[in-house]
Amino acid sequence: MAKDEEKAPPSFGNIGEHHWSRTRKDENREAVDYYRERSKAPGVAEGGGPRNFYCMSCDGVIPFDQAAAVCPHCGAAIEENVKRYFNWVEIAEPAGSDLKALLRIAAPVVLLLVALALVAWWWLA
Repeated sequence: MAKDEEKAPPSFGNIGEHHWSRTRKDENREAVDYYRERSKAPGVAEGGGPRNFYCMSCDGVIPFDQAAAVCPHCGAAIEENVKRYFNWVEIAEPAGSDLKALLRIAAPVVLLLVALALVAWWWLA
C-alpha cells in the first residue's frame, strides 16, 4: 500500500458531515459498548455461519445445526426450545389447550339452552 492509502480516513461515500449517521455518532454509547463486548464472545471472531444462535450464558456462537446438549465454549446446558439470536430470543413453547376457556363460555350457554328447551316442552305439553 502507498502511504497516502494508509493515512486516508475511512470512506463514507458521498455522505456529508450533516448526515444523520455522522451527527448521531456519540449517541447510544451504551448500545455501542454492549455490541463491542458481544463481538468478543467465543466464536464471534470466527464469524459463525449463516444460521447460528448464541449461548445464553457466555454469548458464544453455536451453529444452528449442531445437536449439542451443552455449549462448546462454556459447557452451559443448551435448552432445546430456547434459541437466542442476535437481537431476540425465540421460545418454542407448545400451545396450551383452549378447552378451559371454551368450557367457561360454552357450559352456561348449553345449560341455558337445555333450561329453555325444558320450559318450552313443559309449556307446550
